[in-house]
Amino acid sequence: MARSGPVAATAAGLSYPERFHAAAAYAGFSSHDSVKGIAPRFPNDTSLVLYALYQQATVGKCNTAKPWGWNTVELAKWSSWNQLDSMSSIEAMRLFVRTLEEEDPDWFSKYLEQEVIISNSITSSRSTTEIVVAASGTSQTMKEPGNAEVLELTSNGGYISVNAESPSDLSENGEYVPNEVSMITKERDAVGGHALEAVTTYNEWISPSVTGRIPPARYQHAAAIVEDKMFVVGGNHNGRYLNDVQVLDLRTLTWSKVEQKLGQGASLPPCAGHNLIRWGRSLLLVAGHSKASSDTVRVHAFDTETSMWSLLPSYGQAPAARGGQSVSLVGSSLVMFGGEDSRRRLLNDLNIFDLETMTWDAVEPVGTPPSPRSDHAAAVFDDHYLFIFGGGSHSTCFGDLHVLDLKSMEWSQPSPFGVLPPPRAGHAGVVIGDNWYIVGGGDNKAGISEMLVVNLGTLEWSVAASVPARTSIASEGLSVLTTTVNGEEAIVAFGGYNGHYSNEVHIFKTRFKLRKESKFVEAMVNDGSASSAVSDFVVLPQPSTVYKVSTDEVTDCENPLPEANDNHSASEEKLSTTLEANKELEKAAAEAQGEIIRLKQELAAALSTSSDLAKELQSVRGQLVAEQSRCFRLEVDVAELRQKLQSLEVLQKELDLLRRQKAASDEVVAQAASERQNAGVWGWLAGAPPDQKSIDS
Repeated sequence: MARSGPVAATAAGLSYPERFHAAAAYAGFSSHDSVKGIAPRFPNDTSLVLYALYQQATVGKCNTAKPWGWNTVELAKWSSWNQLDSMSSIEAMRLFVRTLEEEDPDWFSKYLEQEVIISNSITSSRSTTEIVVAASGTSQTMKEPGNAEVLELTSNGGYISVNAESPSDLSENGEYVPNEVSMITKERDAVGGHALEAVTTYNEWISPSVTGRIPPARYQHAAAIVEDKMFVVGGNHNGRYLNDVQVLDLRTLTWSKVEQKLGQGASLPPCAGHNLIRWGRSLLLVAGHSKASSDTVRVHAFDTETSMWSLLPSYGQAPAARGGQSVSLVGSSLVMFGGEDSRRRLLNDLNIFDLETMTWDAVEPVGTPPSPRSDHAAAVFDDHYLFIFGGGSHSTCFGDLHVLDLKSMEWSQPSPFGVLPPPRAGHAGVVIGDNWYIVGGGDNKAGISEMLVVNLGTLEWSVAASVPARTSIASEGLSVLTTTVNGEEAIVAFGGYNGHYSNEVHIFKTRFKLRKESKFVEAMVNDGSASSAVSDFVVLPQPSTVYKVSTDEVTDCENPLPEANDNHSASEEKLSTTLEANKELEKAAAEAQGEIIRLKQELAAALSTSSDLAKELQSVRGQLVAEQSRCFRLEVDVAELRQKLQSLEVLQKELDLLRRQKAASDEVVAQAASERQNAGVWGWLAGAPPDQKSIDS
């Protein structure tokens, strides 16, 4: 059953340990009996995890003796608890609630329905209980319902009691100030404006309270923002790929799930390691790991107004299917770099997909490209330079920065300037002005807690913020986006994995600042020693403000100068002439753009025709090869027949010779017989018997 708004707000607003005790009561654990049996409403593996976390949160480290092996249930419970070792109480509480939410997202509404007394107490105390979440991550404060005692949760998992009239944080001088996240919720409810307008803390991560049905925890998902709504698609949860679409309304910080529709011939298999690019009102999902059979990269489009998925047609040679790649929007083209294919081969190829002609093109830039990698970050600066940072292979992580000039298609690698960025993979990045913020990631050992920023105009690295270790910000596979609220930029982070899957939302608000040239760049400009590899993409600031003098101000002067008026009139004429020339240039540019689009379409049609002709040529070549093979076999048969014919000729000669020999032999026998017949009596005398005819005569 779906939760209503007030119920969801109450569940999200409960602080620890109150929220933990409510979850434990729903799961079937009694706060007065810490050794109660495993909750029967969940699968065995989930029940064991809940039991171990409950014991760790309420009792502490497992110090009981190991039970006998014949008692399999008690042995399994003891082993699960003992594996937690010295985990702090608060961390066990959080993991307990998170595990319960993943198993049953509607647990709190069901808990309120089943526990009438608890429901009434929570409802009555809701007016005095505020949503309190510490922004620093080192301590939290909560207020017990029905009294004025504030419990502050310390970093070691203990609690200290602080007397106060309402939940709040202690300032340095001992005064109580409203908690940042509590103020977000209260101001949003009271004013009804944008939830992020209430954020007054800058350059620091905070965790706002969210409502609605919170999506399952995940990482390696993809996200994009369209009109104050953050869309989250797919991802990896416990090794299982997802294909759901979740939406967070940034104005109200409310989650909801989208009922997807599939267009004709479209199907969205569960995937992870993909990219989501905004294109008008649509979201383009590119590549990603999936168990569905596909040899090449596919591009799916999601209409955010109709919730309809469609599969974009593609021409040319589509690249091999992959995940962990980077995809950047440059003009009307998608630039894809690297990734890992289905055979776990790391890639460093560059492919471009033209969204106007739906044509893939494999590009081979000059220079030394980045080594094959996946799970890196990419950014585009001034639609001219593509930056690639970090990533990983099967055995190592990278901390190098590479730059691709998109006009000359040439790779270069500048040396780091400022803070040396540590190697990382699975991080995310977002560009605000000239600054590229790098968030999260890991180095095969632990999550990286330092949020870096590099000025893309000066290439100077610095640390923007730091978070405590093992938080969802210091994790891999998270998503990071930027949104504008009243002219101020805010970074929104979601999800990630650092040993635990996350579904938390974090906000980092920063003011847009004009870029400044560093002393390093000024020195290079002054002495002219900048290398070509760096000077190609170091962009110096250009004046962008045009001041216009009003004619009323000139008239109001006490002693207006005729020369100034003449100059002003001449300037206006020049400006008018320039505007007309600009209009002509814009018209010519529009015509040229139309001609370019037409030529691209003709090129796409020609490529399609060429592809068809190539297929026909391949078919004819196959037929020709078959005919050649048949001719070869015939030639072999003819050669064998010739050999047999030659053998027959030899046999014929031998037969003729035998015939002649036989004829000669017959002639000799006949002659001998004639001679014996003529011999007569003399033959008797010679000892030869006479012929029978001679005796008869």
